[in-house]
Amino acid sequence: MISVTRLLCDAAGPGDHLRYEQRPSPKPVVVWNCTRKCNLSCVHCYASADSCTSPGEMDTAAGEAFIRDLADFGVPVILFSGGEPLLRKDLFSLANLARELGIRVALSTNGTLITEEVAKEIEKVGFAEVGISLDGIGANNDRFRGRNGAFAAALAGIRNCIALGLRVSLRLTITRFNYQEIPGIFQLVEDEGIERVCFYHLAYSGRGGSLREEDIDHAQTRAVVDTICQHTLDLYQRGLRKEILTVGNHADGVYLYLKLKEQGSPRAERVLELLRENGGNNSGIKIGAVDDLGNVHPDQFWWHYSLGNVMERKFADIWMDTSEPLLRGLKNRKGLLKGRCARCQYLDLCNGNLRVRAEAVFGDVWAEDPACYLTDEEIGISA
Repeated sequence: MISVTRLLCDAAGPGDHLRYEQRPSPKPVVVWNCTRKCNLSCVHCYASADSCTSPGEMDTAAGEAFIRDLADFGVPVILFSGGEPLLRKDLFSLANLARELGIRVALSTNGTLITEEVAKEIEKVGFAEVGISLDGIGANNDRFRGRNGAFAAALAGIRNCIALGLRVSLRLTITRFNYQEIPGIFQLVEDEGIERVCFYHLAYSGRGGSLREEDIDHAQTRAVVDTICQHTLDLYQRGLRKEILTVGNHADGVYLYLKLKEQGSPRAERVLELLRENGGNNSGIKIGAVDDLGNVHPDQFWWHYSLGNVMERKFADIWMDTSEPLLRGLKNRKGLLKGRCARCQYLDLCNGNLRVRAEAVFGDVWAEDPACYLTDEEIGISA
């Protein structure tokens, strides 16, 4: 996760202490995909969610035990995700328990079910953030989400949250079908008073794997990052304090650094320091995920690979068990990486980017990430 606002404007967000503080043995932020059931059918869903509850979904008692284990381990944040987490009848009681145990709680939802009454329940729990996904404006979003009216319903959910002073984070996954709508998304953020927006690079996982051909190319990615930076600076210069992030491609940070360096900006060296502190991709290190059945994954895009199950072993025991080959590799991956990643002079800033994407394209977890759009010359490996 790259905070464009922090890098370009030195404006810190609420979660920056998790991204830019070097701590020994940091405990991970945990994404809990607490249900696979969903009222939408998004074409790029990494969880391959559908309209049914999975047989074996963790029940309330199992969820409570899991949350207590996370608290004992010292996990700082739990993100309740799905599927659609608001379809779990015990969501608010589980989130309340996490809060009582000192864990910061966040919600990731499609927003369509957030009525005024639901927004009040979200406020009562004290969710630090409500992440609401949109993938375009109007009909374009509805096509992605598999339901007519999804945009209008999500927008109503956003407004219901903002009316109560809740911090809303808009999420958009970038594809060739919506990347040209990014200026419109920024306008929406400004018009609606949304405080935060995350632009996700496409991960080739779940149903998103079938969208690989719909990903934007490297030139388009560079243009998208430029557009995001331009709008971020414009908002900041006009005194509109919005937190803007990109997710799923740590080449973004290196790209920003190189642009600032080329421009002779005094900001470049501070950006370099922040990127080093961040350490690049942190799958299996500072972020982990647990699915609806209790399987533990290195991040939310690894549903096809389980490190263990919290119904059988405590999360902490699974997470710290470096006898597990993938987890051991991810925690200390630099010597395992191949191709351009292995030779890149900025490996310390990126940490090999998104491994699940390399696996999807090359069938090798340690291959280079095909979504790195930096040139060989830029990363210091030109002949």
